[in-house]
Amino acid sequence: MPSAYILANVSVTNPTQYEEYRRFSSIAMQAHGAEVCVRGGKVEVLEGDWTPERVVLLKFPSLEAAKAFNDSPEYGQARQARAGAAVMRMVLIEGV
Repeated sequence: MPSAYILANVSVTNPTQYEEYRRFSSIAMQAHGAEVCVRGGKVEVLEGDWTPERVVLLKFPSLEAAKAFNDSPEYGQARQARAGAAVMRMVLIEGV
């Protein structure tokens, strides 16, 4: 079964409120077995015109597990906490 990844590019507009989202999203990640590969950190563009801001990369054992995380009540609580604090761009990627 192929692994799955959730890749997010986040533009934080309210850092104080975003910390509450981080707290709730951490709980959701732990509850759903997410492996945190990247969570913030320095980004260097090597090609193209993409200007990433805060990048997050999570690894899951399957597409189903990643979707369960995304649809979970735990992550729903995190989403509510993030409302108005950030612009989220997030994709689900099937791994190998």
